[in-house]
Amino acid sequence: MAIKTRTEIRFLLNSETVTLKDVAPDETLLDYLRLRRSLRGSKEGCAEGDCGACTVLVGRLSDGKLVYESVNACIRFMGSLDGLHVVTIEHLGGEGGNLHPVQQAMVDFHGSQCGFCTPGFVMSLYGLWMRSPEPGDAAIEKALQGNLCRCTGYEAIVRAAKAISSYGKAAKDPLAAERSRVAARLQEWRDGSRVEIGIGDARFAIPGNVDDFATILEAAPKATVVAGSTDVGLWVTKHMREISPAIFIGNLDGLQTISEKDGVISIGAGVTYTDAFELLSKRIPAFGPLIDRIGGEQVRNMGTIGGNIANGSPIGDMPPPLIALGATLTLRKGRKRRTIPLEKFFVAYGKQDRLPGEFVEAVHVPVPAKSAKFAIYKITKRRDEDITAALGAFYLTLARNGMVENIRIAYGGMAATPKRATAVERALTGKPWSAATVEAALRAYAADFTPLTDMRASAEYRALAARNLLRRFFVETQGGKAPLQVSRTEAA
Repeated sequence: MAIKTRTEIRFLLNSETVTLKDVAPDETLLDYLRLRRSLRGSKEGCAEGDCGACTVLVGRLSDGKLVYESVNACIRFMGSLDGLHVVTIEHLGGEGGNLHPVQQAMVDFHGSQCGFCTPGFVMSLYGLWMRSPEPGDAAIEKALQGNLCRCTGYEAIVRAAKAISSYGKAAKDPLAAERSRVAARLQEWRDGSRVEIGIGDARFAIPGNVDDFATILEAAPKATVVAGSTDVGLWVTKHMREISPAIFIGNLDGLQTISEKDGVISIGAGVTYTDAFELLSKRIPAFGPLIDRIGGEQVRNMGTIGGNIANGSPIGDMPPPLIALGATLTLRKGRKRRTIPLEKFFVAYGKQDRLPGEFVEAVHVPVPAKSAKFAIYKITKRRDEDITAALGAFYLTLARNGMVENIRIAYGGMAATPKRATAVERALTGKPWSAATVEAALRAYAADFTPLTDMRASAEYRALAARNLLRRFFVETQGGKAPLQVSRTEAA
């Protein structure tokens, strides 16, 4: 059966239905808002998804429910908005023409000085308030990880966040009141059609379903596949790269499933960090703190685990722990699929084991046995919202006599690809799990890695940090009660 095709995208912008035929593959939502619609509350601060000044909310249907999430408009492409609801700062307002409760709280608690970043803070707090009207400190700090302010200081903003519900009730907010109507409109638009816009060197497609995506990519294997655009967005805004022809796949429900069967968690390539968090952090707790440190909340709401893998970056945060767990990858070309160990996917810098027209469909993650020990450590210059300098992941099982039965160690930032420390593993396997064994195995790191010096860390620092992470893992497996790392919230 031939799939239906249309030649425009359609979405809700605040309370207006928008239909667009003239849109370029690399047009960002921020440029559209400011240049085409004169909605200039959203600001461009960094153009790379770091500062949050451009934050807006995007509503989407998830399992039939309408969910609003904060996103970075500066790296969000227009082609990804088909069938969604975009909410900007201009849509906010209180009863009788007064300020919205979030805005009034920011005013009364002096949460703004120069005001440049304020709309982004307001929108991030708005998203938090809608899902958690009485948030605690940890939830507020997590929601604001992706919003930077250079002049106010965050304490005033945190106090404002706690006070919002004293100015109004989230259940009576316009977004809540009109939720059923908006959800019905978005559901009506989910007609399974393919979207094709543009010709020649400026064109893009939005597949109607996963099978349609496979067909399009097989016919155009050099097309740029865009899922969350947290990296592709920077190709455009920072590197001025052409991404046409592009294929936007953020709408594909078939790539957004996450489930567990027989001790294996299967994650569709389109599952975002936010959507993966609950199951992954529950079944493999070490993933919780890691995901919380991947970008800000806006990035986690957009970025996908499959995209992080397919991009093949040597400093991608997810591949090392997935490799340490023995994850496998399902690749698809047309109707054909193959499954490979994830560690075999990364061939060399910028090169993966992916055929022309083939794409990452899912990753399958074994849940560690209760007796196994598993840890992930991320090294960055600043704790939150920073790119990794080095990341180590460790999986260990011991025999009854205390000998190392199986150990898998994988690093990011230490080589041209995410890579296992196979020489170190050999030096540990079959030996007593002791401080002496660990210290002796440290010499094997030189056989596994020759790290580089760059803006994030020197080669010497990376080499020392990698060794120290193994030492830390050993200490943490010895059952000590004192934590080696305490968060600011816990310390308070």
